[in-house]
Amino acid sequence: MVKSKKISTFDGAKFWKNAYAHERGNLLKRMQVPEDQIKILANKQYHELPAPLRYEIETNQRLR
Repeated sequence: MVKSKKISTFDGAKFWKNAYAHERGNLLKRMQVPEDQIKILANKQYHELPAPLRYEIETNQRLR
């Protein structure tokens, strides 16, 4: 019997809620968000981020 692997995800909403703006900015830089958008997105609520960006944050292998 083959065990299936669980897909692990990064809890982006929890990180976003507890992080300071510069920590959010560092995360967005790691996601290769353009510099001019980082300042705008870092000050938004997590649920206000574009869905593709949230998906990339939650499933990115480098963040775990």
